[in-house]
Amino acid sequence: MTDELVLYTNPWSRGRIARWMLEEVGQPYRTEILEYGTTMKAPAYLAINPMGKVPALRHGDTIVTEAAAICAYLADVFPQAGLAPPSGSRLRGPYYRWLFFGAGPLEAAAVNLSLGFTVPLERERQVGYGNMANVLNAIEGALSQSDYIAGDRFTAADVYVGAQIGWGMSFGTIEKRAVFERYWQRICTRPAAVRAKEIDDTLAADRQPTAAQ
Repeated sequence: MTDELVLYTNPWSRGRIARWMLEEVGQPYRTEILEYGTTMKAPAYLAINPMGKVPALRHGDTIVTEAAAICAYLADVFPQAGLAPPSGSRLRGPYYRWLFFGAGPLEAAAVNLSLGFTVPLERERQVGYGNMANVLNAIEGALSQSDYIAGDRFTAADVYVGAQIGWGMSFGTIEKRAVFERYWQRICTRPAAVRAKEIDDTLAADRQPTAAQ
C-alpha cells in the first residue's frame, strides 16, 4: 500500500507507542501534534476519533485508533517488517494473547493503580485482571521462558507490552522486577525505539506533561 501514513499524537501520551511501532515498520509517515483540551477535542479531530483521544492513525482512507490496534494493523499491513508471526505459526496464538493482555488486564490494572483504586478482595472475580500481582506474575512467567513476550523473536506485542512495562517502571505503577528490567533494556535500545524516544522527547520539551488521554 502506498497511501500516506499520518500519526495523530501528543508526546505526553500513548502516542509514543504508536510512534515506536511506526519507526519499527520503517515506512515514511507524517505527524500531526494535537493539544489536550483544544485541538484534541476540536470537530476536525473528533471526526477522526470521536473519543477525542490519541493516538490515531490514518492510512489512506483507513482510520485506526487504540495503540494496540495500531500496532497490530501496522504489523499486518507491512509484513516485510517481520513484526507479527505468520498466520499458522505456533507463535501466532501467544502473539495475540499478549498483545490483547496488554490492552486488557495490564492497561486496566496499571491505570487503576495510578488512580489509587484497589479492587476489594471479594470483588476481584468481577474484574478481568483480578489484581495487579496476578497480572505481573503472568507477564513475569512468560518473560522467564523467552527473551520476548510471545516467543524467541521481537514482535508488535513487545512494542505494546514493553512500552507499558518501561513506562510503568518509570512512574511506579509496575514493580521493578529483575526480569522486567532485563526485558526493557533488551528492547528499549533497539534503533527504532531510540529514534522514537528522541523525537517525542524533543517535542515534549516544549510542552508541560499532562495526564495521558
